[in-house]
Amino acid sequence: DMSHAAFCALASIVAVKEMGGPDVAFRVGRKDAATVDESVEEGRHPDADKESDHLRSVFHRMGLSDQDIVILSGAHTVGSCHADRSGFEGPWTADPNKFDNSYFVDLINKEWKESKASTGNPQFAAGGDGTMMLISDLALMKDEKFKPFVEKYAKDEKAFFDDFAVSYQKLIELGCTDLQAVA
Repeated sequence: DMSHAAFCALASIVAVKEMGGPDVAFRVGRKDAATVDESVEEGRHPDADKESDHLRSVFHRMGLSDQDIVILSGAHTVGSCHADRSGFEGPWTADPNKFDNSYFVDLINKEWKESKASTGNPQFAAGGDGTMMLISDLALMKDEKFKPFVEKYAKDEKAFFDDFAVSYQKLIELGCTDLQAVA
């Protein structure tokens, strides 16, 4: 029997791999919450319109490092924001279905100009290519401790993949005990 929590973790790992990303180790043994009170509290995701201090307050309380923050932000290489869900809109990269290091390359190489989503929320646009970044994304370039990791992963996709596999496993195993490798 696989829990819903384990199924969601496995589905995310498979999605990363199918989009061209790294292999991430999967271990079983997650337990589903029986009630809302047993569920993870709100506030575990960072706010898109805040900068470095906020990112650290969210991730450090989970035991994640500055390097983990940058690595996990690199998952923005896939997907898009949707105004009806987040209040922001647009893809981070030109190919939102491909897992690669283009998020980091774009952070460094594109000129990001202030813009607004259709909801009025602040975001940044790069020319006319339709890509966008959030305040929390650009904070990675402004912060002297985050920026070297952005530069590293922009230059070295393999390093990003290797480090992502470790940091993502750490993230999806937060709060889990007695997990076991799949034979």
